[in-house]
Amino acid sequence: MPSTAALDATFQALADPTRRAILARLAQGEASVMELAEPFAMSQPAISKHLKVLEKAGLISRGRDAQRRPCKLEARPLAEATGWLVDYRKFWAAQFDRLDDLLGELKAIEAASGKT
Repeated sequence: MPSTAALDATFQALADPTRRAILARLAQGEASVMELAEPFAMSQPAISKHLKVLEKAGLISRGRDAQRRPCKLEARPLAEATGWLVDYRKFWAAQFDRLDDLLGELKAIEAASGKT
């Protein structure tokens, strides 16, 4: 189970649409900071701040290739966040199953009493 701090950092990073768009781009493959900044109407320092948040959360890593500093998606924190969410999905599915059972019982009681 991931630490609370790791989950907090992941969800904080995912809360911003620009950072989600950057991650979507990196899902297609490595990209330089300039390539990542291209579709956004913001300065390079602003993009760099977004990249630092993603890097701190462990969602991206940066390499060095001569003068180029390619960014790469790191899937582990996303998998951990997904696992955390799946646990809650199971909880809610069980709650809905219980509600379905209760509604079925109420309908059976109603039908047995002759009310429709």
